[in-house]
Amino acid sequence: MFSHEEIQSLNALEMAVYNYVTKNREKVIYMKIRELAAQAHVSTTTVLHMCKKFGCDGYTEFKLQLKQELLQDKKDVADLDIAALQDFLVRLSSPAIQSQVDRAVQLLRGAGHILFIGVGTSSILAQYGARYLCNVGYFATFIDDPFTPINTCMTTQARFDSVVVIALSVSGETRQVIDMARQLKERGCTLISLTNSASCTLAQISDLNLNYYMADVRVDGYFQLTCQAPVLCLLEMIGRRMYQARPDQDGASGLAVLPAT
Repeated sequence: MFSHEEIQSLNALEMAVYNYVTKNREKVIYMKIRELAAQAHVSTTTVLHMCKKFGCDGYTEFKLQLKQELLQDKKDVADLDIAALQDFLVRLSSPAIQSQVDRAVQLLRGAGHILFIGVGTSSILAQYGARYLCNVGYFATFIDDPFTPINTCMTTQARFDSVVVIALSVSGETRQVIDMARQLKERGCTLISLTNSASCTLAQISDLNLNYYMADVRVDGYFQLTCQAPVLCLLEMIGRRMYQARPDQDGASGLAVLPAT
């Protein structure tokens, strides 16, 4: 509802109203203009000026647009898209995706070190992925801090050419992840990415991209609620195949499937 340009046009008093609205949207749609002005410690004139800067003729129209946005948010996150998840599981068994998974396993098996990177929700999946590969016998770590000084490490004699990076990002456009991925790739790392789309920036700069195409769901247009079950499926499939491909397994699987309790 609020564009970056509109927010930048607000003065200090109008920004105080905006900050209150964004934190109390459920309350504001039922408040009178005087009540909102009192809570934000401004005049009703300031509230009206803010409404006009957001393209509304008055406070009533502003509340109506705010209510419609709330209803849309609730509709968008109401339920998981089971059909889309089922479609992914069908595509997961296709020769095209199976070939990509096998290629990822080939690249990772030849790595001296496996490094996961991601921020936000993807950082949690990066941590999970690193631990999962450690569980199957491959040394893997993760970076979840976008301010990690990668550039200073570039001046060392570290063998970055033996590192395979797995970058996780739903949009594939997160600036911090792209910056880390580029820096590591320029040093000689092999880059594998898992993204929701194959047309994003991160996918385009990767040596190998795995994508899953789930509905892009966000709260307030920012916080990700896009289903990440496909990422877990891909990471676990890769991990299990890496375990089965270990030289010490001699073709025999050491994975034990225990009954559910």
